[in-house]
Order: sequence, then C-alpha cells, then structure tokens
Amino acid sequence: MPGHVKNARSAMFLARLAELRRIGAFLEGFCADSGLERERCLRLNLVLEELFINTVNHGHRGDSDAPIWIVLDAQPQAVQVTYEDTAPPFNPFAHQVEIGKVGGLGVLLTRELAAARDYAYLFGRNRIRLSLLR
Repeated sequence: MPGHVKNARSAMFLARLAELRRIGAFLEGFCADSGLERERCLRLNLVLEELFINTVNHGHRGDSDAPIWIVLDAQPQAVQVTYEDTAPPFNPFAHQVEIGKVGGLGVLLTRELAAARDYAYLFGRNRIRLSLLR
C-alpha cells in the first residue's frame, strides 16, 4: 500500500540483567521512530522490563546466554509486542496473583497495562503477545 510504512522492530537479547540497557535503547529508538507518546513508551518499558526480569530470575534462575526475542510493531491503534524466551513453560496469565505477596506484581501490571494478551508454548519457546493501546 503506497504511503504506508510498517514500523516494526525486532531484536534478540541474552538472558542477562545487564541487557536491560540494550532493551531500553532498543525501545527508545522504536518509540522515537513510531511517534509513541512518552507515557505510552514508559508503560511499554515497564512491561518489557517485568517480562525480561521474570525470565532471567525465575525462568532461567539467573543470568544465562539463553536468547530472548522481542518484536515491537506500531499499528494505528496499538503497539503489538511479541516476547519469546526459552525458559521452562510458564503462562503468566493463567496464575492468580495475590496482592501483598512478594513477587507477582509485575505479572499483574502487565495484565492491567495490556488491552489484549495471549500466551503459547511453541517449539520450545514461551511466546507472550500483548497489545498496548496507543
């Protein structure tokens, strides 16, 4: 379609907490190129940080060289996020979160900030897809 530019980015990161800086730079570039408002970009950053930290700390039990893939796609009404890792299968949306309990708050925030979400375990990967309204 002439005049239509698809603004999608993808990157692979290692499951190491030090990679958070690279994820932040990746997201910052995406937000700037897609014209995403600062508030929306900050929400997206919070979601990605929570998913990433959970993968490293709970999925892999610490830093590892396991890959994590992030795809961001700016649509007219929403930003589509696809997050994949190779940690053991875990559906964060299938578990009840108890407020006040240590941990679990990141999952609750991710649920609340996303307009739509789904989970699948495919070909040895956890795949979380989220839609955050623009």
